[in-house]
Amino acid sequence: MLPKPSADLKPNTLTYEVAPLVKATGFREYDARWLFEKEINLLGIQALGQGLGTLIRELGKEPRIVVGHDFRGYSLSIKQALIVGLMSAGIEVNDIGLALSPVAYFAQFDLEIPCVAMVTASHNENGWTGVKMGVEMPLTFGPDEMGRLKEIVLNAEYKSFPGGEYKYVEGLRERYIDDVVKDVKIQRNLKVVAACGNGTAGAFAPEALSRLGIEVIPMDAELDHTFPRYNPNPEDMEMLHAMRDAISEHGADLALGFDGDGDRCGVVDDEGEEIFADKIGVLIARDLSALHENAQFVVDVKSTGLFVTDPILIENGAKTEYWKTGHSYIKRKSHEMNALAGFEKSGHFFFNAPIGRGYDDGLVAAIALLQMLDRNPDKKLSDLRKSLPKTWQSPTMSPHCADEIKYDVVKKVVATLEARAKDGGTIIGQSIRDVVTVNGVRITAEDGTWGLIRASSNKPELVVVIESPTSEENMKKMFAEMDAVLREHPEVGEYNQKI
Repeated sequence: MLPKPSADLKPNTLTYEVAPLVKATGFREYDARWLFEKEINLLGIQALGQGLGTLIRELGKEPRIVVGHDFRGYSLSIKQALIVGLMSAGIEVNDIGLALSPVAYFAQFDLEIPCVAMVTASHNENGWTGVKMGVEMPLTFGPDEMGRLKEIVLNAEYKSFPGGEYKYVEGLRERYIDDVVKDVKIQRNLKVVAACGNGTAGAFAPEALSRLGIEVIPMDAELDHTFPRYNPNPEDMEMLHAMRDAISEHGADLALGFDGDGDRCGVVDDEGEEIFADKIGVLIARDLSALHENAQFVVDVKSTGLFVTDPILIENGAKTEYWKTGHSYIKRKSHEMNALAGFEKSGHFFFNAPIGRGYDDGLVAAIALLQMLDRNPDKKLSDLRKSLPKTWQSPTMSPHCADEIKYDVVKKVVATLEARAKDGGTIIGQSIRDVVTVNGVRITAEDGTWGLIRASSNKPELVVVIESPTSEENMKKMFAEMDAVLREHPEVGEYNQKI
């Protein structure tokens, strides 16, 4: 049995080689993320695997699991350590090799295996590692499961069981691509940039899109775990600007950008305009609600207010519920409500039957967008963008804030803004229309301009998003007010990007 993990072991020492290192903050709201070697070592990963196997048995689930890994220089060794831990807990491990997160989710259905553990740090920079986990298709862990897993691992409550087995499963890449393109043929003549950021999606997206009958221009599709041009994150302006430049260079109709593990999709239109994923969600919701009566959608609190004010969605009878940010939250809420689709501003798209199986998949989202264009043969993507009511919207901005204190900071910010509203205060010189605290705080002025502050679920950061339906000036005023509230807390650091 492994010894109890420690939160502070120094690399290149005897204890580092014989004891698990596991920093508690790596157990996040719905998955696990650590800086490899600084916050977790391979024995810590092994303890995580044995803890996950123990939890699977504790929950009464069938002791079989799909395991895959993304394309980073250390992900394979991390997956192997995880497998050792799972097998020591008596779990049958089905290793699908190099994979996207949606390939691992697809494998659960394809192999009829209830549990999944995908080794990926998603869009986090190199140095990060993590695991996305689930024990019930198509859902992934939420706070309850993550909280119990944290207890099991940090308290060394993991147990050994007989019956552990290893199986290597071949051919999942081909079966997955066959599945996402089946019965789909784009009739329209489209030229599409497929931006992969040298991440894992490069081994999947260009081929899958090409099989739809469109012209595909691969961009940074060569796998390179150093990520030489930019981090594969379609929410970062650096990647979006590279996609914009490729549109101009190739005269393409649009660019599709995929993150490091392929469960998100970013979009740039034919005029080089970055369309944030929540507004792509509005366009797709328009398209789908015209095809499906009484369509229900779920979106995260970072998303545009157009989901409830757009005249076409209202005319189509579409209903939208705002919910907590996070792929696990939106996935679960969409599943519980049997919503047609769920959308996150970060680029996670969730489609239930008859479109998808309920999990987030960047390629399925890309295909839904291409089918929307196919159903509008006389319109460019820029035309559809321009048909949306005008709003001025910030990118997602993330000031640094340590994991140990970020939730306390947000709690104080929530209290500050709630008190302002209760006392009849103003925001950007206007009365306050409402304050929503389902996930951090989203405060809205009388004209509909809103600002959001919440804690990031997977990095030592806060998240700030702003939107105004009236002017760029009011968007900037709201950001200034939100930033002023944050600057009352000196532990909040610099932004990764800002307006």
